[in-house]
Amino acid sequence: MSEVESNVQLCVNVDHIATLRQARGHDEPDPIKGAIICEENGAAGITVHLREDRRHIQDNDVFALRDVVKGKFNLEMSLSDEILQIALRVKPDQVTLVPEKRHEITTEGGLDVESQFKKISDVIPLFHRENILVSLFIEPEKNMIQLSRDTGADFIELHTGTYCDAKVHSLIENEKNRLYKAAEFAASIGIRVNAGHGLNYVNTQDIVNMIGLEELNIGHSIISRSIFTGLATAVQEMVKIINDNIK
Repeated sequence: MSEVESNVQLCVNVDHIATLRQARGHDEPDPIKGAIICEENGAAGITVHLREDRRHIQDNDVFALRDVVKGKFNLEMSLSDEILQIALRVKPDQVTLVPEKRHEITTEGGLDVESQFKKISDVIPLFHRENILVSLFIEPEKNMIQLSRDTGADFIELHTGTYCDAKVHSLIENEKNRLYKAAEFAASIGIRVNAGHGLNYVNTQDIVNMIGLEELNIGHSIISRSIFTGLATAVQEMVKIINDNIK
């Protein structure tokens, strides 16, 4: 097996376009229009998180995105029965199962696959029957990767948040190495690899060469940069960083 895949794709998370819309309770800015701009400017797909508290993305957004997204449509979701039923109606290309707490600002840490192994294993066949890929958002730990494969999941999404939050060079290198080793192990046991959380225009370039990496999910930094550059340019710049740093 080659050390890296030749094409790491960018999926843009447009949740925070909806966050801004919900702040005023009106219909602008529209995450659907944002998704179209992202794909027109190099994104291979769109990611959204339909949270139980509906703090940003709403049910109608998810159905509308299913109609307009041309690349991969990735729906992040908890194991809530309500959200599960919505996902099965929407039929995204992929669901990413994530932990969810009502009072968190954003997703904190990876899914505890061990404690929820049975529930995860039970829901994955429901998605597979509808030809929906399943990814598990997990910490870059060997046991979580092994358990993820054992559930029948197609992908893991490695949580890059600890790497992104590290400030001291030695800690950054330690976390980067942990991600690389996790991706290598995942590839060795036959589960596909995505990554995301906290990635930006500085720290993304150092992780694009993880073995087997197929997709990066990046949202907040792109939407934040778009305030100053415009969304089209913000997406183009991130795609360039990814492509220019693949060895």
